[in-house]
Amino acid sequence: MSTKRTIGQIVSVEELEIEHGDEERFEGVENDPELRPSVEQTIQGKVDTNHPDGVGRGLTLAAEERLVARELEIKRTRERYDRSQGSDREAQCRTAAERVSVKRRREFQKRAASVDPWCDPDRRDPREELVQEQLAAVNQQSMRLEEKLNGWSRAAISRRLAERVVDGTSLMSAVVGVYEELRMAPGQVIPIADVQDVNRKEVSIQGRVKTLWESTHPKIQQVGLLEDDTGTIKFTVWRASRKTMVREGETVELESVAKNWYEGRVSVAVTGWSAIHVPERGRWWKA
Repeated sequence: MSTKRTIGQIVSVEELEIEHGDEERFEGVENDPELRPSVEQTIQGKVDTNHPDGVGRGLTLAAEERLVARELEIKRTRERYDRSQGSDREAQCRTAAERVSVKRRREFQKRAASVDPWCDPDRRDPREELVQEQLAAVNQQSMRLEEKLNGWSRAAISRRLAERVVDGTSLMSAVVGVYEELRMAPGQVIPIADVQDVNRKEVSIQGRVKTLWESTHPKIQQVGLLEDDTGTIKFTVWRASRKTMVREGETVELESVAKNWYEGRVSVAVTGWSAIHVPERGRWWKA
């Protein structure tokens, strides 16, 4: 401890002893000691911070104002604009969405009509252009095709037949053409032999698991052969797809599987967008 004295000031021996005693007494004490909260202060701080009424404590005035403004904004956003009990806001939204969807669909059909005139939404139904005998024959054939084509209604089939008949195609040729078109349409389960002839990247097939091989690749979950009455095809189930495991002898349906070609042979792969259905599982009455 330094002591400043004015020159010529007289200091007694008692004062010098007190000063030297203070230096020895404060020796080893830090000039800026670390301040730590007590246990009670720490507990009270946690209570004040987490209590709902204490939110915002310890913030600056500007930060507290921003917090209050944010809470008011969230509250106002959650409130309905129309608070009446008889509000039809949802119905109005559905009507507006349907109106926009119809408008976009008509615009698309107008553009598609440049390729296929029957896509024009303003063109009348082709069945109205048929004579009574032709319409009766179209309806009869559509009833027969409905039994062979899953997922297609009689009205849709008859319209397709009427379009071809109006264009000048004979009824028998129209029946064959519509059957092949709808049988190979996307989403339909096709025979394994026709997989290589389909002009798209994804197909749906059904058959019996003939053989399962031991996978040597860590990314492959299962690999084997699937067969039906028309042929056999190799299928691969990727581990990343996280699909159910199949067993030999089971009849399975592979939906939206990807086509692959290797050395001139076609195969299918089960990806994350695919689905595996095993109709026989869960039939406890056949156990």
